[in-house]
Amino acid sequence: MQVGYSSGVSAKSSTPAPAKKPAPQASDDKVLIHGRTDDGKGLKVLRKRNDELSLGEVRPLEEGKAISGEVVSLTPHAEMPLLCDVKVEADVRPANGGSRSGPARVSNPSYRSGWDRMWGKRRKAQVN
Repeated sequence: MQVGYSSGVSAKSSTPAPAKKPAPQASDDKVLIHGRTDDGKGLKVLRKRNDELSLGEVRPLEEGKAISGEVVSLTPHAEMPLLCDVKVEADVRPANGGSRSGPARVSNPSYRSGWDRMWGKRRKAQVN
């Protein structure tokens, strides 16, 4: 199953596997499913990646809807299906950690000329 993780997670359709697969490696990226989300559309998970623990959600990917976090594949363990190995398919988290605030910066010529028409050009400060 493929899903997205956004200190929370989502799903996407799987692709056919190649004929020969290498032996699976032991991963230190695991997810434990421990309940459903409040809206019933996702699952609450506890994720262990290396020495770090985090809470998140697994949600199906929806066409046309923004992805926040990671798109991952979950492989359940045969002896404990609620414990899954995690394989990161795509990381769509912002590179700067999402620390930027405010509107998008738009600085093309048409935007500037529209601003000048609306608010007028800047006047140079005059000395008294």
